[in-house]
Amino acid sequence: MKTFMARPGQIEKKWWVVDANGKAVGRLATDIAMILMGKHRPTYTPHVDTGDFVIVVNADKVVFTGKKWDQKRYTWFTGYTGLKVETAAERMARKPTRILYDAVRRMLPKNKLAVHMLEKLKIYAGPQHPHQAQLPEPIELGVKKPRKDKKDTQ
Repeated sequence: MKTFMARPGQIEKKWWVVDANGKAVGRLATDIAMILMGKHRPTYTPHVDTGDFVIVVNADKVVFTGKKWDQKRYTWFTGYTGLKVETAAERMARKPTRILYDAVRRMLPKNKLAVHMLEKLKIYAGPQHPHQAQLPEPIELGVKKPRKDKKDTQ
């Protein structure tokens, strides 16, 4: 049996639309990253972009668990001395789509292929998006999956 290795342009890419209303940022970001990388397919190839396009609507309604709105800090370097710092609540007020974008970006591989994967991610703060012509299919992501304990299997 031969191992299948996908080639660029060989995989047909699908479009998915995700409603982020009330979803936890981390759970949603991991599921989106898996689809962007193509790990949801049996034809996943690490050195080829085999992932699909993902449209996220209602990104301004994502939630953090616990006290992360006040305790989570985003830092970045501007070129001047010192760092810029803001909390998650401040970032949500300033750029609501950036919280989910950064969470997904940090879950992708750190290489040149990740730039192409991120181009397939479209995030919108409201419920509308301009990608109706691509006929995106709705998908439920960011849902906590039930745990299978040893007691349940016996």
